[in-house]
Amino acid sequence: MRLGILDQVPLHEGDTIEHTMMRTKRLVEAAEQLGYERYWFAEHHNTNGLLSAAPELFIARMGSETKTIKLGTGGVLLPQYRPLKVAENFSTLEAFYPGRIELGIGSSPGGSERTRSALTDGEANKYSEFPRLMDELSGFLTDSLSAKHPFRIVKSTPRLTQTAPLYLLGLSPNSARLAAERGMGLVFGHFINPDRWEETLRTYREQFIPSAQFKEPTVIVCVFAICAETTTEAEQLATTQDAWIQGIRLGNSIVPSFDTVGTKDWNPEQLKRIQHDRRRTIVGTATEVEAALEQLATRYGTNQFLLINNAYDQDKRLDSYRLIAEQMLQH
Repeated sequence: MRLGILDQVPLHEGDTIEHTMMRTKRLVEAAEQLGYERYWFAEHHNTNGLLSAAPELFIARMGSETKTIKLGTGGVLLPQYRPLKVAENFSTLEAFYPGRIELGIGSSPGGSERTRSALTDGEANKYSEFPRLMDELSGFLTDSLSAKHPFRIVKSTPRLTQTAPLYLLGLSPNSARLAAERGMGLVFGHFINPDRWEETLRTYREQFIPSAQFKEPTVIVCVFAICAETTTEAEQLATTQDAWIQGIRLGNSIVPSFDTVGTKDWNPEQLKRIQHDRRRTIVGTATEVEAALEQLATRYGTNQFLLINNAYDQDKRLDSYRLIAEQMLQH
């Protein structure tokens, strides 16, 4: 099994931003030592509790603290940016850390419509132009823009022979088709919505066109995973993530403490929603998490996963990743 971590850099109740940043560095260093293959940073804007608004800066910082682990984005919100600038950011990162940089891109607005507008200085939504932006990004990275393209003579800097591999974050057959036609890797967000997995992955695999970066379809699945020494403790940890997910719907993305969760009096509708959301999460001991991941590996036809844990607190979060690695990566 090939495991990595996706980090939204969640702020925990009672913590400071500075402490969270310090603990993020510690977690990346531990992930490398534990045998995780990759560590990706998400991109979110205008939130009070998800601190990863600039994943490129996290990569630059954490690359200097590590030696071998791959660092990437899950993912850069391409419609809000200029393809040339994204290409140059990641060419620069690749020059600093050769062979260790991965570029995951997505089409999400990154927040509300007003947030998207602020990111683009009031420009119209470019979601419909996402395929063009993808092609231009790839063209700048690999110096392969069409001879008729108006920017053909513009070269990204620095000019490298090796470029960061491109992955598309997707949940639907449409996203899968875009990735397949361009020979990109596909990251399926089980932790967001696993419901259309079968059609999405079938589309990707059936329509995949080999590329210089990916000779065959490559699927990474991202899933919430919460692990502890006992099932009971893991379930207790999961209640803080359950509450966090409910809080996001109300605009509060700070991970609540056990004390705060203990004051919650969920109504029947909220309890039903929590139960429904749990389908996105693996909860249990290391043995139970391994068994669940093996089941997902069979379902999705891949042995590559990105794990995400937004439960309280930072020490228990690190312990969760450690227990999983000791069970699955250190035999």
